Amino acid sequence: MDEYNINKKYESVKIPERQQVQGEGTANDWPQRKNAEPISFEGETYYEIEYDSCPMPGVGKFVMKSQKIEAPEKDEKRELFSQMRELARTSGSTYDYTKFYNRQVQQDNARIFYKQGVFMKDVTDDYPGNAQFSQYFPYYQMMGYEQLRTYFTWRTEVRKGKVTDISLSYAFLYLYELLGNIGVSDPQDGLNQLMSFWKAFSVYNKSIDKYVLRWLKDYHIYYDLTHSFKEFIQKNNLTRHYPKMDGMDDSFSLFCAVSKYDIRKSTFFAGDNVSLVMDCFCFLIKKLRQTFENNGIHFEEAIFQPTKKMTEWKPFKDALFYPWKKQPDRQIVLSESEIYICNKNKWSFSTVITSENGRQLIGYLMKQMEAALRTVTNYKYKLTANIDTVNHEAVTKLKKAGLSLENIINNAVGEFYKEMTKTVVIVDQTALSRIRQEALVTQEKLIVPEPEAQLLSAVPVQNPLDFAFTAKEDMLSELLTETIQTSQLGPWESLKSMLTEIEIDALSVVLHSNSELKKYADECGIMLEVLVDGINEKAMDCMGDNLLDEEFVIYDDYKEQVKELIG
Repeated sequence: MDEYNINKKYESVKIPERQQVQGEGTANDWPQRKNAEPISFEGETYYEIEYDSCPMPGVGKFVMKSQKIEAPEKDEKRELFSQMRELARTSGSTYDYTKFYNRQVQQDNARIFYKQGVFMKDVTDDYPGNAQFSQYFPYYQMMGYEQLRTYFTWRTEVRKGKVTDISLSYAFLYLYELLGNIGVSDPQDGLNQLMSFWKAFSVYNKSIDKYVLRWLKDYHIYYDLTHSFKEFIQKNNLTRHYPKMDGMDDSFSLFCAVSKYDIRKSTFFAGDNVSLVMDCFCFLIKKLRQTFENNGIHFEEAIFQPTKKMTEWKPFKDALFYPWKKQPDRQIVLSESEIYICNKNKWSFSTVITSENGRQLIGYLMKQMEAALRTVTNYKYKLTANIDTVNHEAVTKLKKAGLSLENIINNAVGEFYKEMTKTVVIVDQTALSRIRQEALVTQEKLIVPEPEAQLLSAVPVQNPLDFAFTAKEDMLSELLTETIQTSQLGPWESLKSMLTEIEIDALSVVLHSNSELKKYADECGIMLEVLVDGINEKAMDCMGDNLLDEEFVIYDDYKEQVKELIG
């Protein structure tokens, strides 16, 4: 352990003397390297250096010669991408690769994505490369230079209608743009481009199908489009993907399910009347919606109500979507189990329920519509609906506006039935050709021997062909004129022109004393049933309904018009 003794004494050691170099000590007197080979610097990067003299012998300094620095070539795309990224830096982005699943991160990323997307909405590119890209919830901020150029080049071609295969993350990025209406003129244009891209890209990768099908429904809820979602899926043959919507005939099934009166259980709802009722209901609902809206009443809100416990709803689940559009307060009923409500630009979801008043209101609409249909179709059994059983503020508001819900329904049904059963007069062009052929035959029959023709020559007579054809045309003209004049008259004027004097007197007898009708028919030598059927048939042709019921009594709805007719 002596080597670690701190008290150990060290002896001094003599430093060897420095060896002297012969000569004067100049650089020329230094030992020369024998057989030195030249050193090559080919292919190496180096600076050109100058050895400068110094006052001190054997000492010098290196001096770097000035070099010309070339300016790098300007890259406009890189500068554009930098400006885009600056939006994220100045907007408080919480961007984090590892927390893409975090809800707050997704919301922040969606906000940044929308801002950057609007900034880049018109960018085009022609990059020759093809950089791969794979990322959950992709957006511009996580993409490198080559990936951005690849995407915008591909998007340029897609907007021209040339959809090609590419990394799936690029496809979802483009879908996110369309959902946010980035680069489209309006929501309808966005929907058209969404459908076009989906159909084209699905050929390469069907994994987008399940997302797009879900987003299409959200698109119709979030954006206020002119058509309904049901009309959209029917037009595009997508009903198999939305089974709950397939049976919704303008919400006919939904209204029947919540109505106090289910018209589907009626004996009238059978055979050809099924389509009649459903079509008429569709027509009636459109009329009612417009009438209610004109009087400050929301039709759906008058019928449906959500459950008390509402669930927050965000459109376009599993998409990077920023709710950029300010939404008006409204509610959308899609099916018996789906109602979406927007209140102060926030959406909520619930199943559908109806209040007792709402069930009464829709029940009355259904029943009164059927009653009116039974009347215009001359159904053997009549039906009545009592408006007094409905205790709904919508009815009260309509009354204050001077409107009767019963009259609104009856008028709508009458308008629908008249349009459905109207007679269209069509002139058969082949009939004119036949008339000309018959005129030629008539001409041949009118040709007489020459002497008689000379006797007749003194009298100015039309050409026989002209005479015959003119006669036929006059007959046709009178027929068409009569038909057109009849069609231009109102239904009651037309009926009056068709009724005989006996039939008009019969209506007068019924109106004043029904018991005398049989006696009047006997006096005229006509069976009572034949007389009544003749009147009803003409009434059906003119106004689509009978005047007399099975008891030979004039319907109350038409008594005033009959009084004017016979007066």
